[in-house]
Amino acid sequence: MSNRFTPRVAVPLTVVSALIGGAVLSGCGQQRDPNVYTVLNSSTDESYHRWDAETLARCGKRLGVTIEQQSVPAAQVMTKALRMASSKSLPDVLQLDASEMPTFAEAGGLIPLKDLGLTTKDIPEGIVNFGSYEGTYYGAARTVNTLALFYNKDTLDKAGLKVPATWAEMRETAKKLTHGRQYGLALSAGGAEDGVFQFTPFMWSNGGDETKLDSPEVAGALDYWKSLLKDGSLSRSTVNWTQADVNDQFMAGNAAMMINGPWQVETLNAKKGLNWGIAEIPVPEAGDDSVGPLGGGVLTVPNTGDEEREKMSAKIIGCMSGEQEQITYALNSWMVPANEKAAAEWRTKVPELDALADQVATARSRTARLGARWSSVSLALQSAFQSALTGESSEAALTRAQKRATSGN
Repeated sequence: MSNRFTPRVAVPLTVVSALIGGAVLSGCGQQRDPNVYTVLNSSTDESYHRWDAETLARCGKRLGVTIEQQSVPAAQVMTKALRMASSKSLPDVLQLDASEMPTFAEAGGLIPLKDLGLTTKDIPEGIVNFGSYEGTYYGAARTVNTLALFYNKDTLDKAGLKVPATWAEMRETAKKLTHGRQYGLALSAGGAEDGVFQFTPFMWSNGGDETKLDSPEVAGALDYWKSLLKDGSLSRSTVNWTQADVNDQFMAGNAAMMINGPWQVETLNAKKGLNWGIAEIPVPEAGDDSVGPLGGGVLTVPNTGDEEREKMSAKIIGCMSGEQEQITYALNSWMVPANEKAAAEWRTKVPELDALADQVATARSRTARLGARWSSVSLALQSAFQSALTGESSEAALTRAQKRATSGN
């Protein structure tokens, strides 16, 4: 997978179902070399492609097969897989963004991994749900990511301020750190999936739920964002920023703190003189759980109708998601291993990211409750942010969002 958080384009379920159904009914459209297997992923970045190639070489050697890698940009994985389905040439292993997996699963395009002998032993419930659809485990994660509070250590030390742990503390700290060209906090509230991803920890930690966007808890979370904007602690450009833009602001010294993810760590480390740290995202009240969103990809076995190849595909996934392979991949990519034992060892190697592992422990999947219907909620929330942060009341914006999410339009 790429190290970047990439917005996806939703593909209608009817289209997915038609293409996958045809592929499964017809079986594999071409004879395949029984010793050569294909993995389709989004590892287009040179480093990620190389790391995956090394993993596949090791796993191929262990299993006595050759494993080839096909990589396309993250936003194109679903459409590429559907084109392969239409030509009866689905890959043996398909890495999907976890938010897209339910659409493929609902259409009958994936084989349950437990049917193929894979287990969820030592995998936290939240990460099992991350790879599941309607209670069935379809996707194995090697690593996961989430959001955390990044802060400039030198800036906070100079101001004599502690890292905030509650909403009230973060609001007050952000106010004190806002002066000149520096804002106290940067986050993404843009009209895309980036903004929704960043809103979920505020919504969930406040007791809100994606099934009821017009609840007081969701409105309270959006009101909190509005209060930061009203204080001047957030730039008004936040409604246009992606998470990459937020990172740019932080690195340039235009923000003392930011909400962002581990995919930015490599870039942050390349900035000479930037002394940064991370903490869990602040919560409404002391003692509350900080519940962030799980992000990342899951490894799945497409339903090709070839049972023998599907069994070997599961073995490939088992190898790729094994404890040591998870640790190796996580250390390369700055992500958190999905396996609890692997994560514990990873913590000892990168103690500076300890708070990220704590955040992952309470994080959950965006699609766990709504499955393929998540895309409608995401679009509705994106519109609500734009309206509420530019003047409309949170209640009015979210009432409209709930209607839109329910109607699917």
